[in-house]
Amino acid sequence: MKKILITGAAGKIGQHVANTLMKKTSYQLKLADINLLPLEKFKGSSNHEVIYLDVSSLAECQKACKNIDIIIHLAGDPSPNADFYSSLLENTIKGSYNIFKAASDNGVTRVIAASSAQTVEGYPLDFQVIDSSPVRPKNMYGVSKCFVEALASYFAYEKQLQSIVIRIGAYDDYKPDGQPLSARDMSAYISPEDFSDLLLKTITTKNLPPFSILHGISENRFKRLNIEETKRLVGYTPNSDAFKLCGIHFFDR
Repeated sequence: MKKILITGAAGKIGQHVANTLMKKTSYQLKLADINLLPLEKFKGSSNHEVIYLDVSSLAECQKACKNIDIIIHLAGDPSPNADFYSSLLENTIKGSYNIFKAASDNGVTRVIAASSAQTVEGYPLDFQVIDSSPVRPKNMYGVSKCFVEALASYFAYEKQLQSIVIRIGAYDDYKPDGQPLSARDMSAYISPEDFSDLLLKTITTKNLPPFSILHGISENRFKRLNIEETKRLVGYTPNSDAFKLCGIHFFDR
C-alpha cells in the first residue's frame, strides 16, 4: 500500500485532497501542516496519520518524508499578495527546497507540487499560455512559484526524483451567492471535481517524463492556460465550465 505525504493539508485544497483520496483510494495518508485544528476530523483512522510540520525546517521535513512513496506538496502562503520577506522566503522558497531535498534523501518516488497560474499572469488576458511559454509572473508570489518549478526540474534531472508541478488556477472561486467572477477568473477557474480528477491521474499515470508542468484549470469556454498537453500526459478529463456556471452561454452560428 502506497503512503502519501500531503503538506499544507489543513488548507482549502489540502482538506479537499485528503477527503478525495480517503474516499476514492486505499492509500495511507500522512497529513501535515503547522495548523492542526482543521485536521482534527481526520484523526482516529488507523490508515492515516496527522502530524505537525513546519516546512521551513529541514530536520522536520526529513522526518516527515521517511517511508513515504509520493508527496503532494501544497504547503506555502496561497495569497498572490504575500510578502516576500515575511512569508514567501520561508514558506515557499525555503520550504519547497526542504521538501524536495528530503524527498530525494529518503527515496520518495514522485513529488507533485502546487505551482500557480500566477507564474504566467504577466501575459495579456487575451493570450492563452501553453506549457512551453516562458514564465512571466506579475507578483512576487508568482516569482516564488517560478522557483518551485525550477526546483522541481533540477531535482528531476539532476537527482532523478520524478517531479510534477500543477499550475493551479482560480480554485473553487465560483460561489452562486458570492462575488461574480471576473473574466480572468472564469478563464482560469478549476472546480474541486476537476482538480480531483487531475490529481488522481497525476498520482497513478505511469511513464511520465522526469519533469512535467500540468495546467490545472477546467474545461472553460475560454481558457487562460491551454490544457491539451495536460490531457495528453495524464488523461485529464475536466467537465466544469465557469462560463456556464456563471450563466454565460454562447451559441455557435
